Amino acid sequence: MRFVLFAAVLIASPALAQRPAKPAPAPHPGAEVYQNICQACHMANALGGEGAGKIPALAKNGALEAAGYPIMVVTGGKNAMPWFRGALTDQQISDVINYVRSNFGNKYKDKVTPATVAEMGVPAPKGGMREQ
Repeated sequence: MRFVLFAAVLIASPALAQRPAKPAPAPHPGAEVYQNICQACHMANALGGEGAGKIPALAKNGALEAAGYPIMVVTGGKNAMPWFRGALTDQQISDVINYVRSNFGNKYKDKVTPATVAEMGVPAPKGGMREQ
């Protein structure tokens, strides 16, 4: 009897070892926008930097507490930061704001919606992207 049980365990072992792994959780929808657009200036760790100009840190940033502030900055630009209204959809803007506000040491729980971006955001410029 022991031999049969031992043989059954050996036979079943390869099948148990081949169970598919749990899929990785889906990335935050704003992570891709951050990685492809924002981190070029604000850095992968969101600590900003200095060089030809000062790029503010987004990590542990108290200015992000009021959701209207990042909406205004992302849609309308500020100082050296260009506006992204018209270049990104309201969905992408809300996704990246929510991503930054809930990562990099920020723990703001209230969510920005595309409707909030549409309502509170700076309108897209009439002539498209501003001329440099």
